[in-house]
Amino acid sequence: QVQLAESGGGLVQAGGSLRLSCAASGRTFTNYPMAWFRQAPGKEREFVARITWSLRTYADSVKGRFTISRDNAKNTVYLQMDSLKPEDTAVYYCAADRFNHNYDRRTLLDYGYWGQGTQVTVSS
Repeated sequence: QVQLAESGGGLVQAGGSLRLSCAASGRTFTNYPMAWFRQAPGKEREFVARITWSLRTYADSVKGRFTISRDNAKNTVYLQMDSLKPEDTAVYYCAADRFNHNYDRRTLLDYGYWGQGTQVTVSS
């Protein structure tokens, strides 16, 4: 059974940093397309960042502030979040693509596995 487990969320002041982790179990996701999404209260879940074996893409709202990376040996994907803003407050979800496509995919239905989410709160 595939499981994705996020960790690293918390409360941080504006301008601060957090690093989220997504540990996968049940299968190996070496260089497999993975992504981060987020959902703020009262809003739809939205794409944040995606990583494949040769591509990293970001939502315009986080470009230059967030960095997605992976450690294949640990079957783990990370999201380094710097210069955080109050509007980054949301539950952050890790997701694995349904297919091994090496191009940008940003819709929810593209992803077949999801974690339970981790709360990130940025105070002003």
